[in-house]
Amino acid sequence: MPDLGPIILVIEDEPQMRRFLRSALEGHGYRVVEVGTAREGLAQAAGRNPDVILLDLGLPDGDGIDVTRRLREWAATPIVVLSARGLEQDKVRALDAGADDYLTKPFGIGELLARIRVALRHAAAPPGELADPVFTQGELTVDLARRQVLVGDSEVHLTPTEYKLLTLLVRHAGKIITQRQALKEVWSPNYANQTHYLRVYMAQLRHKLERDPARPRLLLTEPGVGYRLKTD
Repeated sequence: MPDLGPIILVIEDEPQMRRFLRSALEGHGYRVVEVGTAREGLAQAAGRNPDVILLDLGLPDGDGIDVTRRLREWAATPIVVLSARGLEQDKVRALDAGADDYLTKPFGIGELLARIRVALRHAAAPPGELADPVFTQGELTVDLARRQVLVGDSEVHLTPTEYKLLTLLVRHAGKIITQRQALKEVWSPNYANQTHYLRVYMAQLRHKLERDPARPRLLLTEPGVGYRLKTD
């Protein structure tokens, strides 16, 4: 195990997957702690204070969603779920339980590394704040301090609701925001089931911010779950 680098706790019952993750992550400078059960995972999370947790949902002695809930009782460590369960209700349950991100197996190591980098950036920032108040991705620039949105060199004028929705996505860039979460934070808890509001405003944002709104490259849909603002 390398002496330096963030600690990644892998809670995964398949030995082959653990070996794959260890090799890939250590090759990129991370320290890896791996366990195969929910009980060991909770113990290592408490004892090792990892920087990111990679969590499988199908563990031999418990469900990963229950592990997520238990971790969230006392820990703010970023949790990235890695699971073969691809149904939207599984993703929603995991994210609502407190997971920060969700990758469906099989996945590319490049995408996993990108999600880990996002998780580490969010963990390093003060709660509710970005480490850098200026977000840039491709042609899009969002200056939260100045409340300014640019596409290339052109300023884009957003309505107050459009701007509030965009800043929610920026603050959680790279992470999946569930429909319920977006509706509660942008509108109010009374709107938690009004998904048509969200579809309308996401369409408006795409028309203003994407080169091709029908094929968005920044404001991505996670089908049946929510939305994600792409990061490198």
